[in-house]
Amino acid sequence: MLCALPDETVNTLDLLREYESRNITYVDPAGEWPIVWERAQGVHVWDDQGRKYLDLTAAFGVAAAGHANPKVVKAGQDQLAKLCHAMGDVHPHRLKAQLARELSRCTYERWTGTNTGKTIFCNSGFEAVEAALKTALLATGESGVIAFEGAYHGLGYGALSATHRGMFREPFKKQLKRFGHWVPFPDSKTAVRLMRDQVTRLFGEKKIGAVLIEPIQGRGGIRVADHGAIRWLSQICKKNRALLICDEIYTGFGRSGRWFACEHARVTPDVVCLGKALTGGFPLSACVGDAHCMDKAWPQANGEAIHTSTFLGHPVGCAMALENLKEIARRKLPARAEAMGKFLLAELNKLSAPVGYRLKACGYGLMVGLELTRGEEPASDECVRIMKNMLKRGFVILPEGDAGNVIGFIPPLTISQPQLKSAVRALAEELSLLRGDL
Repeated sequence: MLCALPDETVNTLDLLREYESRNITYVDPAGEWPIVWERAQGVHVWDDQGRKYLDLTAAFGVAAAGHANPKVVKAGQDQLAKLCHAMGDVHPHRLKAQLARELSRCTYERWTGTNTGKTIFCNSGFEAVEAALKTALLATGESGVIAFEGAYHGLGYGALSATHRGMFREPFKKQLKRFGHWVPFPDSKTAVRLMRDQVTRLFGEKKIGAVLIEPIQGRGGIRVADHGAIRWLSQICKKNRALLICDEIYTGFGRSGRWFACEHARVTPDVVCLGKALTGGFPLSACVGDAHCMDKAWPQANGEAIHTSTFLGHPVGCAMALENLKEIARRKLPARAEAMGKFLLAELNKLSAPVGYRLKACGYGLMVGLELTRGEEPASDECVRIMKNMLKRGFVILPEGDAGNVIGFIPPLTISQPQLKSAVRALAEELSLLRGDL
């Protein structure tokens, strides 16, 4: 039999163990992790046993306007029934053009008042980063890229060369050409000083075409870049005719309390990478650049594009993105994220650190992390235990940072104060249990 009907009696995790490649879905031997998602709505998800959870991850930041937002879902369903696929760079569809215009309006037209933006559509976040890296090479002729310690730009072979964590790169080192140069992430006075020294040296010694930065690192541990440092990076890029690329795949579309996190620093990047919350749940991302920069980099189409893909600007994704952008604007979700984030930080700062531990809350908008350390060391094991226990209590959270010792709060932007307070209350009870470890 080539294809069997779904068998509801077969355990999902057993099927994954049998048929999915190793090294993807981690299944805890004790059975405490993971849950199998069955459905999601608003700020909640339900597992295949019918248990309800408050989602504090927004499914990796995707569900900014809430899971299964009715208007966004309907837009996708209507488009699926009408045109579920087009032909990428060959025969276009109307919605791709409309979405490109909307992305220009909410980025470069809004930032500058005069310039427009031009878009390369992609499928996943790392593809948007790789399109941006190609843009930098074509525009400047230089291959070097300055990236930052703790950076996560995805795991494709291009993006991987700018992703900092060694565990992702080392297995594939023999197939990678190194063009990334890592410098300290500027989230403290000392780091800013070191970063400026090293960036200045690299521009003097290497052929640098771009600086690639996340204004707020997500996987790196919810670390916020100093705003003055981002402005300085913009200036030194202009001085050296390099491109400043902001990776806003995680932070884009209201997450930080602004439409885009670079706005906190009052910086207009040459290129911005967007994804995750763009559609609210369909695989679509975008590399958007200042039109002058993009036109300088990319040649006119002559019937064979040098960068494209089968599903480029997918019509269902474009329909969902257009409706999702309307929802974010209509519900004023960036401003809501700013207000809810301030409330959340205030609640987290009220928490008492267990004896022998330290707590530090940091973030902007609804991209907040609570770092847990024991003495001078990351309390990684404790964070994993808290994550599993919070899941049992009905809260989905994930640890962030290289050491996995930052408890991330990245919920849908529609979450309420009482819901945030209930999560912090449960977290406080879990933290109090750590006292017994000493």
